[in-house]
Amino acid sequence: MTVVEQVPVERSTRRLIEQARERQDALAQVDSLMAKAAGTAHDVDDTMEVTVDARGRLLRLWLAPTAVNWGPERLGSLVVEVTQVAMREATQNSYNQVALLLGEEMTYLIEQLSGMPAPARNPDDDPGLTVEEFQRRREERLEAAGSHTPAATPREPAEEDHDLDSFDPATLRSDR
Repeated sequence: MTVVEQVPVERSTRRLIEQARERQDALAQVDSLMAKAAGTAHDVDDTMEVTVDARGRLLRLWLAPTAVNWGPERLGSLVVEVTQVAMREATQNSYNQVALLLGEEMTYLIEQLSGMPAPARNPDDDPGLTVEEFQRRREERLEAAGSHTPAATPREPAEEDHDLDSFDPATLRSDR
C-alpha cells in the first residue's frame, strides 16, 4: 500500500479566482504583444532590408538602387528569403515578450497550440560555436601569430590584448 502525503491547499477560493482573472488578462495581452513585435533582416550585400511583424505583415521594404542588378527573378527570390529571416526574428521577439508576461511554460504551450514553434527551439538551426571549438580556433590563431602564451603562465594584459584573439571565455563567470 502506498501512502500519499496530503498537503492542504493554502489558497482561498477568492485567491484562486483572482489568479485565474490575472492569467486571463495576461492572455488577452498576447495578441497585442504579437502585433507589436517586429523583425528586420537584410541581405549580405546590403541591397535590401525588410521589416515584418510577427503575423507576417510587411512593415517596410527598402531596396538599394543597385538591387535592379539582380534581375527580376533573383530579386524576387531574395526578397522572399530576407523576409523569411525577418519573420523568424519577429516570431522569436514576440515569444520573448510573451514569455516575460506569462512565463516559459505558458509560452511553450502557446507555441504548441499555434503550430509555430519559436525559432530558437528549431533543432535544425546552427547552434554556433562551442566553447571548445572557440578555444581551438583561438589557439590556432595565437600560434599562427606567434604570440601563444600557455594558459598556465599568467601575464599582465598588454594594450593590444583588447581584441578577440586574446579573449578567453573561461574567464567569464556564469551564475546559472
